[in-house]
Amino acid sequence: MRDIMFHMNKDGQITIQAELRQNLVAAILGGQIVPDEALPSSRHLARRLNISRNTVSIVYQALVDDGYLISSERRGFFINQDILQGAVSIDPAQPPCDSPPLENPPDWPDLFQVQPSKQSNIRRPADWQQFPYPFIYGQVDRDLFPIVEWRDCSRQALGRKGLDAWAADSYTFDDPMLIDQIRTRLLPRRGILASEDQILVTLGAQNALYLLGALLIGPTSTVVMEEPGYQAVRNMFLLNTSNVRPITVDDNGLVVDDRLAGCDVVYVTPSHHYPSTVTMALERRRELLALASKHNFIIIEDDYEFETNYLSEPIPALKSLDTNDRVIYVGSLSKSLFPGLRLGYMAGPKVLIDELRALRRLMLCHPPNNNQRTAALFLSLGYHDTLINRIHRVYRERWQQMGCSLERHLPGCSQVPSFGGTSYWINGPHGLDSEHLASQALQYGVILEPGVATFASPNPPRNFFRLAFSSIPVRKIEPGIKIIAGLID
Repeated sequence: MRDIMFHMNKDGQITIQAELRQNLVAAILGGQIVPDEALPSSRHLARRLNISRNTVSIVYQALVDDGYLISSERRGFFINQDILQGAVSIDPAQPPCDSPPLENPPDWPDLFQVQPSKQSNIRRPADWQQFPYPFIYGQVDRDLFPIVEWRDCSRQALGRKGLDAWAADSYTFDDPMLIDQIRTRLLPRRGILASEDQILVTLGAQNALYLLGALLIGPTSTVVMEEPGYQAVRNMFLLNTSNVRPITVDDNGLVVDDRLAGCDVVYVTPSHHYPSTVTMALERRRELLALASKHNFIIIEDDYEFETNYLSEPIPALKSLDTNDRVIYVGSLSKSLFPGLRLGYMAGPKVLIDELRALRRLMLCHPPNNNQRTAALFLSLGYHDTLINRIHRVYRERWQQMGCSLERHLPGCSQVPSFGGTSYWINGPHGLDSEHLASQALQYGVILEPGVATFASPNPPRNFFRLAFSSIPVRKIEPGIKIIAGLID
């Protein structure tokens, strides 16, 4: 019997059973265990790893059931050599050999038709959760999420009764249960009535917007966007056309005037402007729709953060006012559930949805069926409504705390969002470089988001930045803002 050398982290990320299984499977497939030698006894391995012997026995038996091990009476457990068929044997103790120099490698950058990596974006630390003051946008507070209820929906979705709903390839079709929940629960709350064939499920709102850009925008197209605006969408559109026309936003939203003449597509975030948080006035929405008919352009409505309105009566979506099929509605479950779920949806005329469905098939066929069914159950059982109510209570408290803290430490630098939402847009002092401020703030454990990337103009103002509160505890808001104010001073 040869000892197995690995360590157990026991960090709580996964169960001890799961961690032990991972280590054993890696040792088996990686060649660390000799096929003809017995594994350590459950007693010996449990003692060395300081875990329960029962845990080791359960994992050993599970690996027997799954074909990794063979149990031999009175001899112990051995590797099932059938599991190693086709596996490449690598000696972890042998250092990798140097690859020979390439004789004629391709010039990869010269082959790229586009270079998205060169585009301007907001960048965030990958380990943002480790920072004490994460004023980071678009993330959720895991303490708010009803994990027990989500697990229950996931268990139902993945059970044998639900197997037919998610195991097969659905080709271009979406989960009918999720479509029904979007049609009967989510869209009516925005004043939108749509049939099943007018809805498409996407991998988040961003996937929806990419599909629309690919379908509707070509080299000669002209696209109008808000200034400042959503930089990721601008980058998507710039892959298809260089004619992206920024138009400023005032206190009532996108300024609607004759500059919209001659455009093909207008992209707006009317419910909660990205990033300034302004809500487009009802009269301004009617003016925009009237010009769309007059100048024959299409409107993409990104109903960004519509579910975080906890301060006022919600204004119906722009799509609800549309009588000429000129508005394409884009929604997402990322802000109310969690961004890692990557589920969004679109509503529009059937002829458009049919073409988008065919385009989506070329990319990914459809979003994962198990995620669609789990989300559908979460909606149908009322858990989503309960979560929204909880989010509203918590976000209102954080919104108030941030407003008071900003007024105390950075007076006059922000306008209170009347809609609610999850962030404040800060207009810093003249001469402030928000990118330099963000870099300095990181050294104090504070993450903030510079606003430079949200502007399309060649010489954008550098003093704007965003502070979000969706993932920071209320007790840390004022200390974090105090640090920012000290750095600005």
